[in-house]
Amino acid sequence: MVADWDSGGHGWYRPGLDIKDHLSFLYQTAMDELAGKRVVILGLARQGKALARFAAQVGAEVIVSDLRTNEQLHPALEELKDLPIEMVLGEHPESLLEGADLLAISGGVSTDLPIVKQARRIGIPLTNDSLEFMKRTPATVIGVTGSAGKTTTTALTGSMVETSGRRTWVGGNIGRPLITQLDKMNQEDVVVQELSSFQLELWTESPPIAAVLNITPNHLDRHTTMAAYSKAKSNILRFQSVEDVAVLSADDPGAMALQDVVRGRLRKFSLELVVEDGAFVRQGRVWMADGGKVWGLCKLDEIPLRGWHNVLNVLAAAILADSVGVSFEAIRQAIKSFTAVEHRLELVRKIGGVQYVNDSIATAPERALAALDSFTEPIILLAGGRDKDMVWGEWANRVMQRVKAVVLFGELAGFLQTLLEDHEAMGAGRPIITRVDTLDEAVNIAWEIAQEGDVVLLAPGGTSFDGYVDFAERGEAFRRSVHGLPVPATA
Repeated sequence: MVADWDSGGHGWYRPGLDIKDHLSFLYQTAMDELAGKRVVILGLARQGKALARFAAQVGAEVIVSDLRTNEQLHPALEELKDLPIEMVLGEHPESLLEGADLLAISGGVSTDLPIVKQARRIGIPLTNDSLEFMKRTPATVIGVTGSAGKTTTTALTGSMVETSGRRTWVGGNIGRPLITQLDKMNQEDVVVQELSSFQLELWTESPPIAAVLNITPNHLDRHTTMAAYSKAKSNILRFQSVEDVAVLSADDPGAMALQDVVRGRLRKFSLELVVEDGAFVRQGRVWMADGGKVWGLCKLDEIPLRGWHNVLNVLAAAILADSVGVSFEAIRQAIKSFTAVEHRLELVRKIGGVQYVNDSIATAPERALAALDSFTEPIILLAGGRDKDMVWGEWANRVMQRVKAVVLFGELAGFLQTLLEDHEAMGAGRPIITRVDTLDEAVNIAWEIAQEGDVVLLAPGGTSFDGYVDFAERGEAFRRSVHGLPVPATA
C-alpha cells in the first residue's frame, strides 16, 4: 500500500483503507516505539526489505544502505517504491549514522563492518527484523536454533501445533520474515521461529520456549571462534525467565554446555540416555517423560524421515509442542504424516533403480556426514562448494570408508581432492574420486557411474556461495539437472 504524509498533522496514512483500518493503522503508528525514530538498515535482502517496510509503515524515518548497485537491486527497489524510504547504494558511508537512533543489520551483513563498529562505539543500539518481531508479537513464541536440524525441527513443531487446531505461524530464518505477518497475530496463536547465529548475536530478548539442538563447528568464517559462535547461539536462552522452558540435546556437548545459562525449566532429548523431563528412545520407541511419568509416543518405524539425526529432530519437536500444550495424539499424527523439508534428504527422482537425493542444506562437514549415515545403500557423493574455515579430517576418513564414489565440484574441489588422495595413500579406502567444475557436470558424472541400488547424494559440506545465492538455489539446480537426465530403456 502507498504511504503518504498527511499535511494536516495526523502522520502517515494509507489511501484506500476503510475508516476502521485507517484508525487502527494510525494507532499502531502513534504507539510503536519506532515512530519518529531514524532507523538505518544495512542490507536489502529478504530480512532488510521486511523490516524497512514495517518501520516505514509505523512512522519511522528509514534509510536503507546496501553495497550493491541500483541495477543489482532493481527488483527489491521496485517492491519498496511505494514507501518513503531513502536508499544509499554502493557504499556504507559514515554519514549514515548521523542522527541515527537504531542500526538494523540483515542476516548476511557482518557485524565486523566499520560502520557497525562505529555504531557500537557511539552507543547506537543494534537490532534486526527477528528481534523487532519478538518485541512486538502477542503470540506465544517457540524459538529453535542449532548448527543442524533447525529447519526440520521448526517445520515439524509447526505441523504438530497446527494439527492440534491452534493457528500457527512458521518462519524466521526460513520462509517469510515473521514481522510481515505481525498485524495478523493474536494471543491465542503460536509462532515457531527458526533462528540463526547471525540473528541471535544481536538479541536482547529470548522466546519463552526455546531449543538449542546442537552446537558444532559452523560459520567460523563469520564468528571466528567456537566460543563466539556458541555465545551467539546462547542468546536464545540468556534472557528467559524462571517460568520459561529450555530444550537441549543431552547427547550434544555443545548444547549441554549452555545448561548453566538456563533460568527456567530444562527439558532434554536423547538417543542414548533415559531423561526425566523430555524425550528419549528405548526399545524401538520414542518416549516422553515429565516429572517421572513416562508415555510411549510412537514406534521408530512410524517416523517417515531418514536418519538418526532426524529422530533427534522428532524428539526436540515433540518436547517443544508438548511445552505449549499440544496433545500426544496431535504430536503422533504430525510425526506420522510429516515428509522431508525440501533440500533436506529430499528424494528428487528414481531412475533405473538409482535414487537421486538432494541434501543441499548440508553446508558443513558434520551435516554431510549425517546425510551419509542416513543410508545403507552404496553412495555416490556430490561434494564441494565454498569452505567456512571448517575441519575436514573426519569427513575425509568417513568418505573414504563409506562411499562408492565421490564427485567434487566448486571452489572446494581441489582442496578436497588433495585431502582424499592423501587419505587414499595411507590406505584409508579406495572410492572413485572425480573432480569437475560445476554441479551439473557432477550430476552427469554420477549418472554415468551409478548402478541399480545406488544413491546419488548431494551433500556438499560447503556453502553454496561459490556459485549460488543460497543452498536452496543450489538444490534447485540439482533438481533441474536430475530431471534432465535420460531414463534408461529398461527403467
